[in-house]
Amino acid sequence: MERHESPESTSSFGLLAEWNLAFWTLCSVALPILITLWCSFRRSRRQGLVQDILHKSKHDWQYTDLFSQPTYCCICSQHILQGAFCSCCGVCVDEECLKKADRHFLCKEVVMRGEGGSRTSMAHHWIRGNVPLCSYCVVCKQQCGTQPKLCDYRCIWCQQTVHDECMQNSLKHEKCNFGEFCNLIIPPYYLFNICQMRKDKKTDYGKITSSCRKEWMPIIILANTRSGNNMGETLLSQFKSLLNPVQVFDLMKTPPAKALQLCTWLPCNSVRVLVCGGDGTVGWVLDAIDDMKIKGQEQYIPQVAVLPLGTGNDLSNTLGWGAGYAGEVPVEHILRTVMDADVNKLDRWKIQVTNKRYYNLRKPKVFTMNNYFSIGPDALMALNFHAHREKSPSLFSSRILNKAVYFFYGTKDCLVQECKDLNKKIECGVLTICCLPLKLELDGERIDLPNLEGIVVLNIGYWGGGCRLWEGMGDEPYPLARHDDGLLEVVGVNGSFHCAQIQVKLANPVRLGQAHTVRLILKNSKMPMQVDGEPWAQGPCTVTITHKTHALMLSHSGEQTDDDASSTSEQELAKDQTDEDT
Repeated sequence: MERHESPESTSSFGLLAEWNLAFWTLCSVALPILITLWCSFRRSRRQGLVQDILHKSKHDWQYTDLFSQPTYCCICSQHILQGAFCSCCGVCVDEECLKKADRHFLCKEVVMRGEGGSRTSMAHHWIRGNVPLCSYCVVCKQQCGTQPKLCDYRCIWCQQTVHDECMQNSLKHEKCNFGEFCNLIIPPYYLFNICQMRKDKKTDYGKITSSCRKEWMPIIILANTRSGNNMGETLLSQFKSLLNPVQVFDLMKTPPAKALQLCTWLPCNSVRVLVCGGDGTVGWVLDAIDDMKIKGQEQYIPQVAVLPLGTGNDLSNTLGWGAGYAGEVPVEHILRTVMDADVNKLDRWKIQVTNKRYYNLRKPKVFTMNNYFSIGPDALMALNFHAHREKSPSLFSSRILNKAVYFFYGTKDCLVQECKDLNKKIECGVLTICCLPLKLELDGERIDLPNLEGIVVLNIGYWGGGCRLWEGMGDEPYPLARHDDGLLEVVGVNGSFHCAQIQVKLANPVRLGQAHTVRLILKNSKMPMQVDGEPWAQGPCTVTITHKTHALMLSHSGEQTDDDASSTSEQELAKDQTDEDT
């Protein structure tokens, strides 16, 4: 007999199959989610524990997900792809070995009691493994770090390396001479002796400084980690590994005025400062140096070099340090260049902006200028750029992107001509600006202005991110321009398109003259202005520019570009012609 299934059993079987399918579908979706959440929880908990260890440690640990070269843990000797490294002493460890590394290894001691009778020496501080590539043994002169394991030693002060088999007891206890950069490093025992004198309430450091080398020129590193292409963090780590960490400062944590007080512990007129940042950062540091003069610390004034990390970097370009740094040159080469740099003076100018309204009840605005002051289209571009950067600062972390934004606003002004004519109506973003004629006085003499869209007052040779505005095409005779002669160069421009033509050497600026004092009078109007890239919209006012002081700067006389060479030859020809006329 044939067996027939009832409709009830068939429906129950189908329902069970559907439930099984739903269950396994739910498991296949939920299980990966639960595993991901669990792993994320464990990872966040582990990272929290790691961060807690990093903050409490005496080492300056930096965590990385991938080392840039073959690296071995200094504790377990195993090859590691991710982990932590100390930016000061160079110890590399796995996550699991962090606590052991804190107990096993001493970091660079910024202050330490010296050895010997005069307490002015110290032994090497050796760290095993992970020596730099292409380093050579100080004993046998053969290459170190060639074996695929934790091997060989490196002194974290003088950077000397030695093979395991070449390491001797005499070498372990040998006095460290601080290596190639001994003239830049502040020894820990020097700071220890200074601290002892301060405890005894003695402020005459002459006995200690007299025992130092005559060639000693200690350097202080001031890095702005928010400048330009965000290379500040990397540079801080590299400089800490080569120098005493106490002489390397992050300006986002320690302001220049506080960092420069280290100069008062060092020999007079010997300190050099390397500012890693843009022109705004350099101005910030120079303002702090001016405050030192006011406090009567003029004998401790340092000489300033620049490592350009900003967008424009016109001051750096003028002093020979280049238009921008992107890591293409090792920091060792930078320190060598700073040691060999020449000392020059830089004029600094006082700009006083007095409002015409409010019956002179408001105090005048006072600025300090290092580079240039301008009214017109370039100030309008800077104002628009500044407004957008204030809204979304995270989007403006690339030098290329910043220049692209400037290019956009420059192109927009070429088409719209928002600053057309100084005696007509001007649109400035959301501001409606109505302008009447602008009066200009150079050394008290009234200058008749042609039909212009902007005026630029120059102190340095470069403007607008690398343009030699005063020289233009170089096909016309023009007076010599320097940044230490106490003279300002005043030029006029006919708009953004004219500025672009000058930058590619297709046009000349409208040279209005040179002067020791510049006075501009703006009546019944409102215009964009800027001082060293800091813009604002200004109403009716009187702008007076006078000489303020000099700053001691370090200039690099490296290889000249074609523009630099042609400019130098043109200025020499102009100087010879002037001498002949005289």
